[in-house]
Amino acid sequence: MKNRIWILGLLLLAIACSSPEKKAESVIDPPVAKPYPKFNPDSAYAFIQKQVDFGPRVPETPAHAATKAWLIEKLEEYSFSVQTQDFESKTYDGLTWDLSNIIASYNPQATKRILLAAHWDSRRIADKDTERLDEPIDGANDGASGVGVLLEIARTIASQGLKPDVGIDIILFDGEDDGEPEQASTRDNSQIWWCLGSQYWSKNKHVPNYSAYYGILVDLVGAKGARFFREGYSRQYASGILKKVWDNAAQIGQGDFFVNRDSPEILDDHVFVNANAGIPMIDIIEFSPDYGFGHYHHTHQDNMEVIDRRTLQAVGETVLFTIYQE
Repeated sequence: MKNRIWILGLLLLAIACSSPEKKAESVIDPPVAKPYPKFNPDSAYAFIQKQVDFGPRVPETPAHAATKAWLIEKLEEYSFSVQTQDFESKTYDGLTWDLSNIIASYNPQATKRILLAAHWDSRRIADKDTERLDEPIDGANDGASGVGVLLEIARTIASQGLKPDVGIDIILFDGEDDGEPEQASTRDNSQIWWCLGSQYWSKNKHVPNYSAYYGILVDLVGAKGARFFREGYSRQYASGILKKVWDNAAQIGQGDFFVNRDSPEILDDHVFVNANAGIPMIDIIEFSPDYGFGHYHHTHQDNMEVIDRRTLQAVGETVLFTIYQE
């Protein structure tokens, strides 16, 4: 009888050691996300369509001037304070262009700021195409998609009662997509002939001593079937921000688009923001480690037919979620 009581005691002790309270000690609850508003991909799509309807946004053209006026009007409509940074820049073929970075700020008094960027110009040649190589392209994805996503984020912030707890600065860089033709046999390597707007801004900030907690550049973010990899300079300069954004994408169910795989370095606007302005910025860009840019890149196929609302949703929601978690 005593042996039975002793055995029963051991069983009760074992049960106590495996109680729910004990198990709970080893379980880590996932972080609770702050609420954030919905991203509307139909609206972002319409913003892209509007830019394409103006025509190719090549500097020194009527379409470029009309787009500039419209962008300023929309950002002001969404209660962002807007200024332009006008400057001159030489091109690879000896032209002098009048360019404008468009800078819009929400909650300018906030000391903690997030910088969002895209480029609003489009390419004046289709140098990767097989026909009409010397004609400008629509640039629906290469340029307009990033602007469309950021305009929709601005519209969402303005239209919702739920506001982010940080200041937001949107910079639309000009003169990003010029650069020498793909087939150029000789190149003047004395300077970089593209990313003109970010090169200028990074050395001439719109506010003296301006800084931001981090930055996100969106470029080529609207194509059907796009996947976004961890770009090389983003890993080099802002690995923690890169991980944050990719983890956020997975948390909200967009992990299929944000792939945990490395891709090569892309010399894009974020490089100058990192190197010259000292702001850690990542680049969300469609560039595959397997095949590089999409088939449409720098061709006349970069039109509205390549734009997909599902891709816009994945990128826009991820960026919106990220800034609302700060």
